[in-house]
Amino acid sequence: MNWYLDVLKKYAVFNGRARRQEFWMFFLFNAIAAIIIMIVDMAISTYPLLYVVYFLAILLPSLGVTVRRLHDTGRSGWWILIDLIPLVGAIILIVFLATEGDQHENAHGPNPKLAPAY
Repeated sequence: MNWYLDVLKKYAVFNGRARRQEFWMFFLFNAIAAIIIMIVDMAISTYPLLYVVYFLAILLPSLGVTVRRLHDTGRSGWWILIDLIPLVGAIILIVFLATEGDQHENAHGPNPKLAPAY
């Protein structure tokens, strides 16, 4: 749960680097939260109102962590736009997001794996 909250604390931070674990744990908790909100939304007969509000609230943190994840692999955040290519773009983006990050400092900052734990 801390991974989810840490990304929300960096609400619109698009610089720096994000580890694979940070990105995928955020993705997992975000998917679980979205499913729960959708179920509640359907149960109280307001679908898609709550779901849209949640989506809009989580949009900037999701983009931020995705851009930081791309930075960790040594790519520009603009690579997120490859997702606009139908079918193939999403597959390429998933491969980029699943690739191990640079082991050394790159143009976007130091290796987040080497950062001290808090």
